Amino acid sequence: MHYLIAVLAPIFWGSTYSAVALFLADLSPYWMAVWRALPAGLLMLLISRRGLPLSVPRMLAVSFFNIAAFFLLLFVAAYRLPGAVAGTLGATLPLVLMLLQWLTEGKRPQLKMLMLALLGLAGVGLLLNPSTDIDWIGAGAMLAATVFVAQSTLWMKRWEAKDIFGLTAWQLVIGGVMLIPFAWLLAGPPQAISLHAVPGLIWVIVLNTAVGYWAYIRSITVLGPNRQSIIMFLNPLTAVTLGVLWVNETLQPMQWVGIGLILASLVWMKWSDRGARPVVKQAVEPLPVNR
Repeated sequence: MHYLIAVLAPIFWGSTYSAVALFLADLSPYWMAVWRALPAGLLMLLISRRGLPLSVPRMLAVSFFNIAAFFLLLFVAAYRLPGAVAGTLGATLPLVLMLLQWLTEGKRPQLKMLMLALLGLAGVGLLLNPSTDIDWIGAGAMLAATVFVAQSTLWMKRWEAKDIFGLTAWQLVIGGVMLIPFAWLLAGPPQAISLHAVPGLIWVIVLNTAVGYWAYIRSITVLGPNRQSIIMFLNPLTAVTLGVLWVNETLQPMQWVGIGLILASLVWMKWSDRGARPVVKQAVEPLPVNR
């Protein structure tokens, strides 16, 4: 059950590209960052009606790193890099996590997790087939975004908030509010939203962001950051699969090899856990009710 919830995050996040292509291409990406975060967080707060699950400084830190800064850097990369290159750089998350744990906690990478990360990264590289024409500002922004989300992931694991739903909601609200001045400065006032964009917005707000971020943050606590980062290889796999199904893209032979490597890394991780199952913490209540 824990792994089934964990895969919701990369699957819903991987649908972002198809949702944008089909419904949201005319909207400003900077305001899309606001619309993705703020309404989802407010919707979750209406359901939970809870206070801050962490202290104010910690709440501001994870909201800025995991939402505001990450979204801004992600869109800088999106404007300056081919999507394949950005996706491949983002897939370095497991390696960045292990490096940060080594540098800040003195925790040396496990050989198995290192091999899983390299195998999955190789699969993503083949799947997305990145070009060699790299804009180094865009590449730096994507790598910085990966470092920001990796650091926030380690903070959320270390601080162990009991209310995962509330932690997700408040991050999205605070991060969304932080994004408003940047969106206004970079793109001007928000534009009108057409009826054509409404289905895409509903998908991005409810499933992609609210459910996706809740599943990701919950899984950090339950499975641990390293395992969840390996599961995130399903993000580009989902994006490519939906591109084939919905946007009439085609796959080359080497991309099928990449899919095989990604699936092999996930099967290897799950199979090896059967022999030495990690200590899984008791999950918080899955969905809150009004109080």
